[in-house]
Formats: sequence, structure tokens, C-alpha cells
Amino acid sequence: MSYAVVLLVEQALSAADAAQVTSLHEEITAEGEGPVSYYVLVPMEDAAARVEASLGTLSGGGMVGSPSLLLDSVAYDDIRKVCLEEATDALSASLEALRAAGATAEGQVVDVAPVEALKSKVAEVDGREAIVLTRPHVVAEFFHVDWTHQARRALDVPVLHLLERENFDEQAGEGEGITGL
Repeated sequence: MSYAVVLLVEQALSAADAAQVTSLHEEITAEGEGPVSYYVLVPMEDAAARVEASLGTLSGGGMVGSPSLLLDSVAYDDIRKVCLEEATDALSASLEALRAAGATAEGQVVDVAPVEALKSKVAEVDGREAIVLTRPHVVAEFFHVDWTHQARRALDVPVLHLLERENFDEQAGEGEGITGL
């Protein structure tokens, strides 16, 4: 029987991220609980949200009216295609990094709410734990509305939050893994 770990990642895992994740499960393999299998979920960004955020940024807040008035001429299918390509590339890179670290890994791009996808995958593969890898999101984390806090409320398995591209030492202690503050 395999020890299933489901990862919800915001961007492609680096080689260091993959090494960090797999190092967490070395004892499990050594203790004979079975091989560890990783299931990677990469959410696809919502095309409409991307367009609205871009328009809001461009307007600098001085725009009269709603950005949604300009959205009728936007080619959502083209933007959705770009979002899917970016997510697919992130998934491929993440799987490659995990496999290069010696892990068994498979994954998928998801276009539903990320935590719902995580919950479904954990149930589907009888996941023993979930790992959420994100960039720091200070405001969301402060108000406990980030993916990790949502997952901890929704799942009956341990949920670990790791910050992408930071090693364990950088994530511990002062600033709780948040650099640049």
C-alpha cells in the first residue's frame, strides 16, 4: 500500500522545493509503511479574474465606472488558453522536479476551487497528508482565508504549509518564513 501525499501548489516546484518535500517522507519509506506517492494539483487561474485584475491595475483606481464595462471585447477563450498553458507548464515542471528527486508523482491541472480539488483528491487516493506550497500571502494568512487554513478546516488529515522557494531554515523563526518584510 502506498503512502499518498497530495500537494496543492501555486507555481511550479523548483528542484529545491521537491527535495524539501521528499525529505519529509524519508522516514516513512525507511519504516516500511510503503512507498510514498505524490499527487500534485495546480490550479488554473480564472481568465475573467485575471482580466479584471489587470484592468483594475491599469486604471490605477482613477477610472470612472467599472472595469467590467470594458470586458465585453476581451477574448476570454484566448486568455483561458494562456492560463491553461501556464498551469500545464507548472505541473510538468513540478512533476519533473519530484521525479528527479526520486519520487513517484502524478498530477493534474484543476479548474475548480483549489481547496475543493485538494479535498476530492485526498479522498480519491486515500491521502495520508496534504501539503500546500504557496508564495507568502500575508493578508490572507492573517485572516485565515488562505488555502492552508481552508484545507485544515476541510480535511481530516494533517495539512502542512510550505513557502515555495524557501528552505526549512528560512521558514522558521523570525518572520515565519516571510522574507523581505
